[in-house]
Amino acid sequence: MSRKYFGTDGVRGRVGEHPITPQFVMHLGYAAGKVLAGASDMRGEHPGVLIGKDTRISGYMLESALEAGLIAAGIDVYLAGPVPTPAVAYLTRALRLQAGIVISASHNPFEDNGIKFFSAHGTKLPDETERAIEAELDNPMQTNASENLGKAKRIDDAAGRYIEFCKSTFPCEMNLRGLKIVVDSAHGAAYHIARHVFHELGAEVVAIGAEPNGKNINDGYGATKPANMQATVLKHQADLGIALDGDGDRLIMVDSSGQLCDGDQLLYVIAKHRQAQGKLHGGVIGTLMTNLAFEHAMQKLGIPFLRAKVGDRYVMELLQQNGWQLGGENSGHIICLDKHSTGDGIVSALQVLHALRATGQTLAQAAQDLAMYPQVLINVRVADAKSCLTNSKVSAAVAEAEHALDGKGRVLLRPSGTEPLLRVMVEGEDQQLVEKSAQRVADVVRKVAISQT
Repeated sequence: MSRKYFGTDGVRGRVGEHPITPQFVMHLGYAAGKVLAGASDMRGEHPGVLIGKDTRISGYMLESALEAGLIAAGIDVYLAGPVPTPAVAYLTRALRLQAGIVISASHNPFEDNGIKFFSAHGTKLPDETERAIEAELDNPMQTNASENLGKAKRIDDAAGRYIEFCKSTFPCEMNLRGLKIVVDSAHGAAYHIARHVFHELGAEVVAIGAEPNGKNINDGYGATKPANMQATVLKHQADLGIALDGDGDRLIMVDSSGQLCDGDQLLYVIAKHRQAQGKLHGGVIGTLMTNLAFEHAMQKLGIPFLRAKVGDRYVMELLQQNGWQLGGENSGHIICLDKHSTGDGIVSALQVLHALRATGQTLAQAAQDLAMYPQVLINVRVADAKSCLTNSKVSAAVAEAEHALDGKGRVLLRPSGTEPLLRVMVEGEDQQLVEKSAQRVADVVRKVAISQT
């Protein structure tokens, strides 16, 4: 059975439009509560669920709706307030609760919001649990009897607990003294957390994107809009910059010259250092979008490498299947399973900083051996992505492009999971050839899409 509401990262949409309405979210909380209560052996106690959120103004409304639905189902609710997504995963485990819920739309604009769940182990919910919640949504809400209602409690020290956890993932014999770091929190969930982690480890911190007003999350700041961070690094002559996205699970960094390092480059720095230490457990997982240069670099280092489907959920699945610990996406989701149960922007940045401190290198020096291949991505609007993918003309265009690249690049066509788009990606050593090949394939896809309407 396919999922009706859950995507690859929870339930997401525009606030006020189904399903991100207070009525539906209350029902979602109730349905999740019933499923969790049915699956828990609490010995007469109420199951507990933690709720955290980012800084969107709609978070107040959706938090109240979730709280009401969960309490109606007999769940005790623990309110953490604004904290990063990975903080909810950590606190759910630390408090021995049955689930964690995050109210966030990650790097999207403030008009959007979403609901995503963590299991008691701090991992994304299994597909079967999400399907069970969706099945429960088909049933009407029936509030528990008063004596069986849940209660709500606010966790006043949630931010402080998480700061200490993040610091614990950095070697206790090391510090960040002498480093000047620009920390961009995207006016999001890490606004009151990220800068303190790096400062308490000894760095001089220049904080930007740390003044949320409910409407400015991801607006000109953060991992998806790093220009302000680059300019601030140059202005303050900082050693490097760290940018998180709105919910704090994505990381992009810049070196002292303002040069961007994406998720592939940061993952390379971590993997190379761990291998040198003899602490790389197994290989590394990337995705279909991981730069071909990264794959070649792993081969050169003798590190096993596998590609998962796009999405940190699928990176996690492949890590668990292989018993490996390190993986990530070029978008900046990096997973270090020996440090945390989920992707964490702050923790990932600390792993990069650990490598820099241990080797005495700058970020530019540590990443310089990975010469990224030019990569061109063109989004083509289509009515039916699947039929375009199987069309003979599209297949012929892809084959022609692959022949032109002559083994020194690759072509990837991927339907968007959220929009009526087919993403055409071409990468290789030759910039002009990559651009020309991508445009040719995109033109064919465009013509086929028009003919099908």
